[in-house]
Amino acid sequence: MHTAVTVLSPIQLGSYELPNRMVLAPLTRNRAGQGNVPQPLNVEYYTQRASAGLIITEASQVSPQGVGYPATPGIHSQEQVAGWRHITAAVHAQGGRIFLQLWHVGRISHPSLQPDGALPLAPSAIKPAGQAVTYEGLKDFVTPRALGLAEIPDIIEQYRRGAENALAAGFDGVEIHGANGYLLDQFLRDGSNHRTDSYGGSAENRMRLMLEVTTAVCSVWGANRVGIRLSPLQPFNDMRDSNPEATFSYAVEQLNRFGLAYLHVTEMGKEAPGVAGPAFDLVKLRRIWQGVYMTNSGYDLARANAALAQDEADMVAFGTLFIANPDLPLRFATGAPLNKPDPATFYGGNAKGYTDYPSLAAH
Repeated sequence: MHTAVTVLSPIQLGSYELPNRMVLAPLTRNRAGQGNVPQPLNVEYYTQRASAGLIITEASQVSPQGVGYPATPGIHSQEQVAGWRHITAAVHAQGGRIFLQLWHVGRISHPSLQPDGALPLAPSAIKPAGQAVTYEGLKDFVTPRALGLAEIPDIIEQYRRGAENALAAGFDGVEIHGANGYLLDQFLRDGSNHRTDSYGGSAENRMRLMLEVTTAVCSVWGANRVGIRLSPLQPFNDMRDSNPEATFSYAVEQLNRFGLAYLHVTEMGKEAPGVAGPAFDLVKLRRIWQGVYMTNSGYDLARANAALAQDEADMVAFGTLFIANPDLPLRFATGAPLNKPDPATFYGGNAKGYTDYPSLAAH
């Protein structure tokens, strides 16, 4: 009789044998130092969570143009690479594995965050509803500038260089951020992409940039050390698609050709269909995908184990539970009580609500 797979079961991910199927989800915490450089506080935070089967870092911009929030780390300067190197070394010393998430926010920025106060870039000049988070507080989003066809190769090159810098920083792999209303997602979904050239119109054209970026990143890392994240029903950042099932089924079919380490799908938005477009059962994507499938969205231990048992996922990413419980795998293994997360300290600030949640060993 075979043992049931649980979040504590080992798994082969690309070339890595991971001790469990629990992933520290990519979580923006707005605590990078001057110049968007990772600092010692960040080293402590990631090291505390090294017992995750895999750590995916907070989203990290691939260029100064990719910045959309204050105090978020980048992967485009040598100082940033050096800052990350301290983190990867510390995580590896604890036996952990860590992937960097590559990020360009596209239109979800503000001139005050852009080089020379320029307009944010996007597939189309469509102003998103909502407000940007800036150093001066919340400000209305502006109408972005549509990328010219001749500029797209430079965007792809930004991701490739980010991937190279992540390699130099000692990461075990990278995750391409294709979700949550940022640049690649803006190209993919027809609510934000109204282009009439080879990057707009059909699903094939809207998917083109994501495939070209994936090709570039895999040229640096090899596909088995590259993951990608999608959010088919996520309405965040004023996102929608007229037919998400067709769009994302096509996207996943196309991504199969690479042999990536994993596909990471956030279920955010499935509770509120209609905002991002018609709902569909995301298990369909699990069935299309030919590799390791990671899910994410408010899972607890029981729901995560049920998803694995029902073959709806191979790995589960945890966000708020990992924020509040640095030793979450041990707590799940021993049935220990969980610390309660403090949402007031999720974004920005110092050690409070970041590195001061107690671990079991500290009791």
